[in-house]
Amino acid sequence: MAPPLVSVPMKKKKKPSLVLTLSAAGLLIGAGTLGYWLLGHRQISSGDLLVGANIIPGDALFAVSLTTDPQQWQKLRQFGTKETQAELDKNLVELRDRFLTNNGYDFQKDIAPWVGNDVTIAILAPATANKAVPKPVTTNEDAGSDQQSMVMVLPVKNPEIAKNILAQPKTLKQGKWIDRIYQGIAIKQSEGQAGENFSAALLDGRFLVITDSPKATERAIDAYKNQTSLATTGGFADNFPKIANDQPFSQFYINVPTAAKIAAASPNRPIPAQVLAQLQNNQGLAGTMTLEAEGIHFKGVSWLNPNSQRVLTVENNAGKMQSRLPAETLMMLSGGNLQRLWGDYVLTSQGNPLSPIAPEQLRGGIKSLTTLDLDKDLLSWMKGEFSLSVIPSSPKQGSPDNFRSGLVFMVQGSDRNSAEASIKQLDDVMRNQYQFQVQSAKVAGQPVVNWVSPYGTLTATHGWLDGNVAFLVVGAPITDKIVPKPNNTLASTIPFQQTVPTEPNPANGQFFLDVERTVKNFPLPTLISNQQTLLDATRSIGMTSAVSDSRSNLYDIFIALKKVSNTTPLPSPESNKSNSAR
Repeated sequence: MAPPLVSVPMKKKKKPSLVLTLSAAGLLIGAGTLGYWLLGHRQISSGDLLVGANIIPGDALFAVSLTTDPQQWQKLRQFGTKETQAELDKNLVELRDRFLTNNGYDFQKDIAPWVGNDVTIAILAPATANKAVPKPVTTNEDAGSDQQSMVMVLPVKNPEIAKNILAQPKTLKQGKWIDRIYQGIAIKQSEGQAGENFSAALLDGRFLVITDSPKATERAIDAYKNQTSLATTGGFADNFPKIANDQPFSQFYINVPTAAKIAAASPNRPIPAQVLAQLQNNQGLAGTMTLEAEGIHFKGVSWLNPNSQRVLTVENNAGKMQSRLPAETLMMLSGGNLQRLWGDYVLTSQGNPLSPIAPEQLRGGIKSLTTLDLDKDLLSWMKGEFSLSVIPSSPKQGSPDNFRSGLVFMVQGSDRNSAEASIKQLDDVMRNQYQFQVQSAKVAGQPVVNWVSPYGTLTATHGWLDGNVAFLVVGAPITDKIVPKPNNTLASTIPFQQTVPTEPNPANGQFFLDVERTVKNFPLPTLISNQQTLLDATRSIGMTSAVSDSRSNLYDIFIALKKVSNTTPLPSPESNKSNSAR
């Protein structure tokens, strides 16, 4: 359930997986204490920055901190269903037993007396990634600067105990420990092990730093002493506090341009040079995850490179569309300015093979199907708030059962005359090219236009709301649910109010999905493994976003979850051993 570690191509031959790396590093402080830190013991972090941000090198690819408060992990176990709880428990027990129990360690006895408030894990990109696209390493010698490496930062609440553990680490099954000094810092380092050489250092008695290579230890010490750490990276100290929380379950940071360079070196999905150049405009993406009474709350921020010529337009005009939709709406996605959103999408997606839809293909498709120019005929007057929604139909006597819901598009127009000219052109295309009947009608006394297919089924309806909001309904005939404006709106429902965050305010976009009702009534395509199990545990999902300033965007996401009525404690190490022995 914690944020996943990003996957980055390994360059060194026979490079162990990250799980093995963490396991081996754990030998240094008790045969792998990390596993229990992912389960274990945390107080509140007092700072507004990621724990260890003053130690992690500024060019780090990825960093994540995790709570070690057992009460928070117990709270997480209460969410979901029996199936999701069993899956989570299985993973937690495997981590605990692999990293602690199997090596003869007890968390409360051996780890809790000295470990501090949070643990942070960072992945350092190859040093060459900051200069050019990394190239494969051609030797098996110490390629410290040519391979990714890991840094763990552990705050220490009892320096004396931490010093003793560092002075007397567990005996290695292979190889030996050696001592060395770098910039006045004592380092304990393994030597003669197959695969990796691990290092640990205690900085100012406050942080135990563990890495999977001597070079990474030196990079961390340099960052700490020379103030070239993540805390001094452009935009980090200005933006990370925007998502700070007194009791975070997890926090993370992704270095976007470095990640893009690493991805560009992948032989499987190389990023074109044009896209790589565009991504250099972005600097960071960070987030905080907290546990609330009814679900999980994420606060996110993304920011541009301070040296980028690109700036964001501070325009937050969303927040009215949910009051035009009926209470039974299953899904709503809204934004503040469709024309500007499209312009931003073109800027970041043109030529990008990873984009869901290529801008030039969408333009060409609309031109081919309707003869309209997307930019000139349509988006030119779509400068206001817009929404895309799914509204279920109500069975009616004699109504066709072809569709169980209607797809509703609404947009606030900035020039109604231009809009009506384009819509009339679209009516002509549907009539002349596709042989649809284009019929004028009225719904609740308001004029609308119906497109009826050659087979007589009502296919779509368009019209105007409040004088300047154009709408198009496709699928089920649910126009009477939005015309006139409904008395019971989506905005007034408890699921919407409890799911969609009220901050940031004003907002530039919102999203709502009633997962329970959607899954119950409509089949969904499978996108991830265990998707149905996760959907069964979720009630609804909501998001609110805003442009914070000319350099950053803010995101608030809430996932409302079901709860397990009776949670049981994790199996103890002793019972787990006895069960496996039978």
